[in-house]
Amino acid sequence: MYVPVRGKLALAMAFAISWVAFSLYVALPWINDLAELFSLPVAWFIVAGIALIPGWANAFLVAGLLIDHRPRYFIHEKLPPVTLLIAAYNEEGCIGDTLRSVADQDYPGDVEVLVIDDGSTDRTREVVAETIGTLGAGKNFSFRLIPVFPNGGKANALNVALAQASHDLIASVDADTHLFKDALARIVTNIIDGPAHTAAVAGTVLARNSRNNMITKLQEWDYFLGISVVKRIQSLYQGTLVSQGAFSVYRREALEKAGGWADTVGEDIVLTWAFHELGYRVGYAENAFVFTNVPETYGQFFRQRKRWARGLMEAFRFHPRIFTRPRMITPFIYLNALFPYLDLVFLCVFLPGVFAAVFFQYYAIVGVMTLLLLPLMLLINVLMFFNQRRIFRRYGLKVRKNFLGLILYMLTYQVIMSPASILGYFSEFFHFKKSWGTK
Repeated sequence: MYVPVRGKLALAMAFAISWVAFSLYVALPWINDLAELFSLPVAWFIVAGIALIPGWANAFLVAGLLIDHRPRYFIHEKLPPVTLLIAAYNEEGCIGDTLRSVADQDYPGDVEVLVIDDGSTDRTREVVAETIGTLGAGKNFSFRLIPVFPNGGKANALNVALAQASHDLIASVDADTHLFKDALARIVTNIIDGPAHTAAVAGTVLARNSRNNMITKLQEWDYFLGISVVKRIQSLYQGTLVSQGAFSVYRREALEKAGGWADTVGEDIVLTWAFHELGYRVGYAENAFVFTNVPETYGQFFRQRKRWARGLMEAFRFHPRIFTRPRMITPFIYLNALFPYLDLVFLCVFLPGVFAAVFFQYYAIVGVMTLLLLPLMLLINVLMFFNQRRIFRRYGLKVRKNFLGLILYMLTYQVIMSPASILGYFSEFFHFKKSWGTK
């Protein structure tokens, strides 16, 4: 039976609200106990941040996964021409492989590849020139190097290339990202076959170097389960919130109306929210895969996630009217606005509560009531896993056996990510200096 998208949203909201109502009923004794220790407002502050809001978010995702049956788009025999932008800053070690993966794409149309060297101080320009020389201009691909001096940041590099692009469809890919077979054709098919008011479509970004160490193994599951599934559910309600620079395609008209990429830490999320503010739809191509190199040390991971959190705050600062224009993705907008509060409660209340419960048998903050989250957390991870595995199998990919990484991802990922996120929120609040970044 066909259910309209708005009907699916109503069902998901009803399920999530019912879950919260049940959790609240069970949690009332916990709230009263905390109120005696602290005060009633503090008790609500703690319980809402630890259990009620995360429970609503997880229930909303579960419902979305259960009712999401999206159309399948098949590659056309002929596709419109596309310009692919690759911004690079000190990427001599990986840019050659990225270009070769682009050249290996079987795209049934013309592809203009513009590589923007943003004032690199290593051999990036030389490697690009050498690689282009070996690739030539065969098939329907053309390659051009655009040097930019001095280094002006990723947004500036992309805007410079946009001004020189020849086509109405503009794609972007990071300089350390490998395109899987047919990725470009699939993402372009998604935008041309999608609703007419689609401004952009985000591809599926996965971890390429996931076997290197435990940090990369954890991120493999984050990209595979967390990021991909959230984008999928957001696109169900016609509003993916981040059309990431690592791999996305845009309509040039929408890009120009949005003013191109803003000179911000999170230029991709700020641009995506500009599309939403202009009334466009942003989609997600679950079958357009690329593999990117994720951070291999905790320091690199920390800086990346701090930058992502700061980018989120920039999006709210640049586009505050997104709060006042109701649309189907509004629940996600308000949930994102609560991220600083949720991360702060997790780090400053929940983790100390776990420590007190484990080592001192003090269960006032974290006790039996918090166990209500466990079955929902397990259910959502099981649903996400089998959903993503089905998609992988359909397109010839296999899920790596990384069970230890999965267990650690479920138990510890928020622990290592929250400090970086909180610092990112405060960095934007106090307007700390930004740094150039590709992720």
